[in-house]
Amino acid sequence: MNAILNHPTSSETTDRILQIVEYIPAHRQRFKEINEQWITRAYVMEEEDIKTVSDPEHYVLKDGGRIFIALCNDYPVGTCAYLNLGNDTYEMIKMAVDENYRGLKIGKLIGEHSVQKIKELGAAKIILFSNRAGSAAAIELYKKLGFSEAPLGSSEFQRADIRMELEFGQD
Repeated sequence: MNAILNHPTSSETTDRILQIVEYIPAHRQRFKEINEQWITRAYVMEEEDIKTVSDPEHYVLKDGGRIFIALCNDYPVGTCAYLNLGNDTYEMIKMAVDENYRGLKIGKLIGEHSVQKIKELGAAKIILFSNRAGSAAAIELYKKLGFSEAPLGSSEFQRADIRMELEFGQD
């Protein structure tokens, strides 16, 4: 997926080329930096966060998960990962955009692209956990992507106070 981005308040005339690509090990450091940035801005890095950002190949990809990376002029600026929970269910995790690249609709683009790709893999449902106070803008984006609130149940994250689901109908 490729797009040309222009920041609405920027005086720069340089176009930014955005690509959404599958994660490769060369993205590991930026995957970690981007996610640590948003987590530590409002929360504390929890054990699950540390495991995920320190070893995404093992923690996310090993069991059939996926990681998508948003590249702006070939520089990683956004992430969206999915754990494969089995039974055609995936959990969206670590969706984040570098704070220096916010306002360019990168979150929306990586969200739309990655949800479509997970659907193409045969997913029947995607779940996610978030926080109402610290992630209000993200929750609005999830709603635009088609997610709706579901009973919270249990989560590995202390900060999680909302669970959302997106179910795909049988075609």
